[in-house]
Amino acid sequence: MKTTDSNGQYSKIDKNTVLKGAINAKTDIRIDGTLEGEVETVGRVIIGKDAVVNGKVLCANADIEGVFKGNLTVSGSLSLKAGSNVEGEVFIQKLIVESGATFNANCSMHSEEDGVKKLTNTREKTA
Repeated sequence: MKTTDSNGQYSKIDKNTVLKGAINAKTDIRIDGTLEGEVETVGRVIIGKDAVVNGKVLCANADIEGVFKGNLTVSGSLSLKAGSNVEGEVFIQKLIVESGATFNANCSMHSEEDGVKKLTNTREKTA
């Protein structure tokens, strides 16, 4: 996994973990358990094969193998792996969908510049 300026480290929510709340990180985040809430990172969000995420995610890039329901804002690319299921509102720059992925979302695509602005504006509001 490629990380964002964090010396090869990333945050991880393990398979048997259920988390309710908000995560704000400056590293990549891998979710293999269940998350209800918000995730914000300047890095990549990976939602593993057995993961379930309900809520809001704001990140630079995302790879989804599991289930996501909610609002997803990605300033870069969203990659949906075979077996993934995405529902909700999606705002992205690039979309990569493998055969076997389910994508039932309202999707808006933006330029690279608009995505960076949205990510920056959202971070400034939470600071």
